[in-house]
Amino acid sequence: MLWKNLQQKYALTDQGVKNVQRGAFWTVIVNIVVMGGMGILYLLMERYMDTLTIGGALPKALPYLALLLGFLALSLLTHLQQYRATYGLVYGEVKAVRIGLAERLRKLPLGWFGKRDLADLTETVMGDVNRLEHVWSHCLGYLYGSYVSTAIVAVCLFLYDWRLALACLWGVPVAFGLLFGSRKLAKQNSERAKAAALQVSDGIQETLESIREIRATNQEERFLRELNEKIDRSERVQIRGELSTGIFVNAASVIMRLGVATTIMVGTGLILSGQIRFMLLFLFLLVITRVYAPFDQALALIAEMFVSQVSANRLLEIQKTRTAEGAEKFFPQGHDIEFRDVRFSYDDKEVLKGVSFTAKEGQVTALVGPSGSGKSTCARLAARLWDVEGGSVLLGGVDISTVDPEVLLTDYSMVFQDVVLFDDTVMENIRLGRRGATDEAVRSAAKAANCDEFVEKLPHGYATAIGENGAKLSGGERQRISIARALLKDAPIVLLDEATASLDVENETEVQGALSRLLAGKTVLVIAHRMRTVQNADKIVVLSDGRVAEQGSPEELMAKRNGVFARMAQLQSVSTGWKL
Repeated sequence: MLWKNLQQKYALTDQGVKNVQRGAFWTVIVNIVVMGGMGILYLLMERYMDTLTIGGALPKALPYLALLLGFLALSLLTHLQQYRATYGLVYGEVKAVRIGLAERLRKLPLGWFGKRDLADLTETVMGDVNRLEHVWSHCLGYLYGSYVSTAIVAVCLFLYDWRLALACLWGVPVAFGLLFGSRKLAKQNSERAKAAALQVSDGIQETLESIREIRATNQEERFLRELNEKIDRSERVQIRGELSTGIFVNAASVIMRLGVATTIMVGTGLILSGQIRFMLLFLFLLVITRVYAPFDQALALIAEMFVSQVSANRLLEIQKTRTAEGAEKFFPQGHDIEFRDVRFSYDDKEVLKGVSFTAKEGQVTALVGPSGSGKSTCARLAARLWDVEGGSVLLGGVDISTVDPEVLLTDYSMVFQDVVLFDDTVMENIRLGRRGATDEAVRSAAKAANCDEFVEKLPHGYATAIGENGAKLSGGERQRISIARALLKDAPIVLLDEATASLDVENETEVQGALSRLLAGKTVLVIAHRMRTVQNADKIVVLSDGRVAEQGSPEELMAKRNGVFARMAQLQSVSTGWKL
């Protein structure tokens, strides 16, 4: 039960628990061996005092020298084992945790990432794991080992003399009781500090991403002032938290050290009354120097253990999130996409309320409707970027919730308005469509996507690095690389999210030509915002308030004079005539 609770509290793996147990075991051995060194010193002093008081020759040095050398060798061996158990194994554990976390993130539904603050997620992967690493290696094994070794020593001291043992050890439980009593306050301070630090990270990221808009609107001073306020607030919260924790830690250390004074006072009284010999008091004073030593580091780090539980909870939250899993093999009967009474919500807001339609293989099916009607949600559910909450989505008669997302997505190509490119060459950005594709295949796809025109003008052609998210390219050029990537993949299903909406007339013509080659013979699901985009669609599904309001061919829907699609087309036609 103890180890299970420890595992939950500090986000340890099964191997991590075993590492802590090993670290605690060797810490016990090291503390007892070091205490044995105090015993050697006591024996030497006792013989020396006997010589002074009783008389006789001084003890021979050779046996004690051999004993000392044996002690040093044993101490070196046990310290090396302790180091390996508390540090060496833990660093391997951290590697396993990071890889496991990355693997977990890989299997989570892609929609989950849309609900998370990326700065917060980055802090969990990097900062929280680093914080826990320090606790795993420096705190847990050391602290629990110190508990056990101190208990063993305490039993021995009480067998020698319960009065001196009580005077020596009373401060230990009081000090730790004080620290554990402050645990709730330490946790609250950690949560406040974490929230304040996250605001700083978000503020810096927002400022860097919006630097052009900030300068264009002359808002530099306001943004910098707000950012400085966030940094100052984070600093104040951090200082308050560390100050309050430091007060409790130092108070606990002082209380524990008071045991030295009480031991001297009680021991002196017992010597004066003739109840004990001086050498027994000397033995207890030697032991005190080692009884408190294992807790010196623990007291300094125990507050960090309390704080780390916030990081552990954040890590466990990811580990407990349900992953998107399914069959590794997938045999659909064709590539029709069928929505059957699909329902879906964002948090508590229901977005889809029983949507049913079919996108036929070899046809273009367009999703249209006002903003917030659920068009993009349908496209993402169709590729299992999210999982439906009710109903089902079928591909070729197979419920996609039963198929592993990575296996499923091999049948999908996606071209969205917001293109994501990497700070790499044109060649490698296109090759993402099909890993291992030859240079010739990449160039062929690029040519079909009308990329040759601008790639030839780049300094190094297809070997030109295009900057972060394609910063060195225009919007139309970035879009054509995205289409080339989809052409290279040549998947039987294509999802389009108004890929030409933000392009000028010339670029739109180039992209539409590339799209025509991409869509031939595929199952195509198009999210459309402009009615002229879907004039040649085979089928239109009109969404309104999370439901299918109408569906049919463009001609059929235009014939419904009071229909939703006809009204949207009329309104857009009127808006195109607007002039300054």
